[in-house]
Amino acid sequence: MSTPLVFDRPLVRRRLLRALNQGYADFLLVRAVEDLEDRLATVLRDFSLALDVGTPTPAAAQALRRSGRAGVVVRLSPVPEPGSVLGDEERLPFSGERFDLAVSLLALHSVNDLPGALVQIRRALKPDGLFVGALLGGSTLVELRQALTQAESEVEGGLSPRVAPFADLRDIGGLLQRAGFALPVTDSDLVRVRYANAFALMRDLRQMGLTNALNDRRRTPLRRATLMRAAEIYAERFGEPDGRIPATFEIVWLSGWTPHESQQKPLRPGSARMRLADALGVREGAPKPEPDKG
Repeated sequence: MSTPLVFDRPLVRRRLLRALNQGYADFLLVRAVEDLEDRLATVLRDFSLALDVGTPTPAAAQALRRSGRAGVVVRLSPVPEPGSVLGDEERLPFSGERFDLAVSLLALHSVNDLPGALVQIRRALKPDGLFVGALLGGSTLVELRQALTQAESEVEGGLSPRVAPFADLRDIGGLLQRAGFALPVTDSDLVRVRYANAFALMRDLRQMGLTNALNDRRRTPLRRATLMRAAEIYAERFGEPDGRIPATFEIVWLSGWTPHESQQKPLRPGSARMRLADALGVREGAPKPEPDKG
């Protein structure tokens, strides 16, 4: 079965290149890089060869080099960039089992085949190699999505694809396991940003290269009346007492290791030497205490 083409990938890259040329809005990426550094600080090893998979700017690769945790950092860039390998996150141009560490920040949410991209990353890693990634999750721009949906329905009498379908946190762990990663871990960081109005939010989305690049998007521009009504609905439904509006960004974090014999493995069913009740110090079949309702 062929992979559905959700995103117009050449357009994704053109939009990112335009944003970089006009001044990339990097506040989400700065936050993600800081979080990446904190997460890697808990891993008690260094990495001789690391790979940055498609992060919009060199920020992650630069952070890895500054940290001294990676001997050599190879960067796969989605747009032409000095000192980097130009390539696509869906088609990694590397032979198997080369890297000790792979990272990808705010890039994989716009690939058409996320399971396939994860498989390629896993294959690029050596046994016991680590992958740490961050992508935009399902709660991202929930306010804008609701406002646009209602406005387009009211003004134009129908709907067209406007905001990308972001991955759900509950599905990511399963995707890591399907891709062959061991010890998968997922969590999310909800970032709430306040704007003067919906138009200020849309300017930031343009400066992050996050404007509509869906393959099934309507090719005509959004009508001015629809845009104005969406801004009104946004302010009416989500506006705060001081007149500003919130915008939610969900950063979903995922990590996993390529399998290795040294890693912890679950016990075989029936191999435990102690009953759970004995370990917990309770009588088997004893009623559970009622939760404190305060």
